[in-house]
Amino acid sequence: MEKICIVYTHHKLGDLIWQLPYIKAISQYHKKKIDLIVREKTQAKDILKDLNHIDEIYYNNFRKSIYYWIDVFKIFQIFLKKKYDFVYLLDKVNKPAIAAKFAGIKNIIGPGIKNQKKWITNKNFLEESDWEKNYSEQSQKLLELNSIPIENLIPEIEINVRSLEEKNLDLLKPGKKISFGVDSFEDYKMWYEENFIELADLLYKKKFFDYVYLICSSQKSYIAEKIIKDSKKEYFINCSNKNLSGIVLALKKSAFFVGNNSGPLNLAAALKIKSFGLIANDPISELKFSKITPITPDEYVDNVWTRNRVGMRKLTAKKVYSFIINNFAEGLN
Repeated sequence: MEKICIVYTHHKLGDLIWQLPYIKAISQYHKKKIDLIVREKTQAKDILKDLNHIDEIYYNNFRKSIYYWIDVFKIFQIFLKKKYDFVYLLDKVNKPAIAAKFAGIKNIIGPGIKNQKKWITNKNFLEESDWEKNYSEQSQKLLELNSIPIENLIPEIEINVRSLEEKNLDLLKPGKKISFGVDSFEDYKMWYEENFIELADLLYKKKFFDYVYLICSSQKSYIAEKIIKDSKKEYFINCSNKNLSGIVLALKKSAFFVGNNSGPLNLAAALKIKSFGLIANDPISELKFSKITPITPDEYVDNVWTRNRVGMRKLTAKKVYSFIINNFAEGLN
């Protein structure tokens, strides 16, 4: 019986979510459940535990410097113990390829960019120019080169919400809820706190919600705290102290999500929550393989990066409110 492992080394939750269609496609191609090795920061064990095509999930932090070979050895131990027939690498990192080679894995499939081709067994590689594609497009080409069909390009996550409720009773508020994703790993993607306050005020007057979950990492809890303090409203619920299981519950209890182009936006869309992305400084073309609905400023130009948060001021709260009202009010109110 074949044993399959897939390795993905990027640390951002959103990046892992973009890979879910290709992880599933590999499982379907082999007609086997797969194991997954990812970074602990993704909290994959929390959000992917109910996907029936994934068996075991292992964490490795894929560090650099003196920890490089320590992490290679940890992956090697997993490979040696599980005796995989196939190891798939969904990015160009060498560590898992080296570990798989030392463990005697017969089939090591990867993009083969730069030095990685020395360690993998497939002969058809991505070209250097392919690294200008987004992560989804790179994985699509990798699977195409290896004759693996992809049934669905849209990331989807199934999760048992009831299992999350017991540890997050404080989130189970009565009435209608929505979610705002108020932070981002990259500051230049963040809408301003006063914009979220104004948008909430406009939506509340139209009775779109009773409570708003503020989705925010603990590292940037000050953003949620500022929104609550400056607004002087009691309908905001600060979720910055919640782990990913709490965030998932908040999203699943929400009628819709409005937020920055970050992990929670991708997560909400994958959970099949109506998701509006606030985008002014980065390309909306990157969202074409998702169910995210982008909201952009007037005169927005796609495929341009503006790494300055000030650009987010071009997207006004009234523009976002009008977009939601004009396009989706019937299904959301």
